[in-house]
Amino acid sequence: MTQQGNNNSSPFGLDSSPYHETSSPYSKSPWSTHHEASSGPVDSFSPNVLIGSLVREEGHIYSLAASGDLLYTGSDSKNIRVWKSQREFSGFKSNSGLVKAIVIAGEKIFTGHQDGKIRVWKVSSKDASVHKRVGTLPTLKDYIKNSLKPSSYVEVRRHRNALWIKHIDAIASLSLSEDKKLLYSASWDKTFKVWRASDYKCLESIVAHDDAVNSIVAGFDGLVFTGSADGTVKVWRREMQGKGTKHFFSQTLLKQDCAVTALALSPDAKAFYCGSSDGLVNFWEREMHLSHGGVLRGHKLAILCLVTAGNLVVSGSADMGICLWKRKDKEHMCLSMLTGHSGPVKCLAVEKEEGSVSGEKRWILYSGSLDKSVKMWRVSEQAPPMAQQSHIRQYLPDEHGGGTAPTSLHCAPSFTPQGRIS
Repeated sequence: MTQQGNNNSSPFGLDSSPYHETSSPYSKSPWSTHHEASSGPVDSFSPNVLIGSLVREEGHIYSLAASGDLLYTGSDSKNIRVWKSQREFSGFKSNSGLVKAIVIAGEKIFTGHQDGKIRVWKVSSKDASVHKRVGTLPTLKDYIKNSLKPSSYVEVRRHRNALWIKHIDAIASLSLSEDKKLLYSASWDKTFKVWRASDYKCLESIVAHDDAVNSIVAGFDGLVFTGSADGTVKVWRREMQGKGTKHFFSQTLLKQDCAVTALALSPDAKAFYCGSSDGLVNFWEREMHLSHGGVLRGHKLAILCLVTAGNLVVSGSADMGICLWKRKDKEHMCLSMLTGHSGPVKCLAVEKEEGSVSGEKRWILYSGSLDKSVKMWRVSEQAPPMAQQSHIRQYLPDEHGGGTAPTSLHCAPSFTPQGRIS
């Protein structure tokens, strides 16, 4: 069974008209945009609406990162595109490996790739549209230094050894510590690694799971959360030791048959969320010592991505839909099911929208899909909720600590062999 999850041919078609039907000069660019004006009184709370689409005949969208008025998009073309105010601003390309993860740490951009490498980019001080590669993790210096030490080799497969500082399979997820001094990388090689963001030195490598690590989130109080194709969510505790780190296993939050595919932490660090290949989102409450808070059920197929903003929780799925939840105290209310993609929703990013009226908390949500498009949505915490439906509700834990089981949703097959999220 191969571990390679990338497949350049997709059964999902590209968004068709009206995205290519514009008479503006910008239509001559290989990128095109389409904007839809929202309707309704300007002084009322905004509904959650599609405001635009970015489409390019380039590749499936695998990763997104938003920072201020900039949006970074990564695809299986190995390109990272930079957007500014919904217009193509610049771009840069890696030598190999589709772009599976992007995180921004100040003036540095870290990208995780299918080839197991992490690349570091920096904006040119002379031209903001120029991005230069300033490093690769692990660095060549560390690689050579460690390769000379027999103790630096670990057994990764039967009769095969590799340097402990190097991922031997695809990077699935990247996350920064709260102070942005540490970078965490999760890989299909069952490990996560800890890097010092200042000099790119690998500080630690942890064999975390029995199968691919699909997602990693550095959380509060020095905790790190990992989710795996083995069906578990684990919590690790970080301790600083001199200039290095040491991570200790703390607890297993979840153990199930279905692959864990996405993790997210609320901005106020009060709740932790986990999406799975069965279409469910479990959550835990920090104030209750990470006790299980319930299950959000809004999708028919695997959860592929999660993001939080304010009191909002957003999930993207293989069913091509995006579910928008609002957390109030310990309850969750479904505000919208956003539809419009013609392929699985692979990644999400969100930025606060300035100039909201009447104190309304509004956000610009970006969704990347295997239909090769990125869509932009305006979402509001004050948007009216969806009418309650029997198939969209919160399942609360029973007296044994488990969740009230859904009766009609079965474990969906994962996207790639063994639950890896390609």
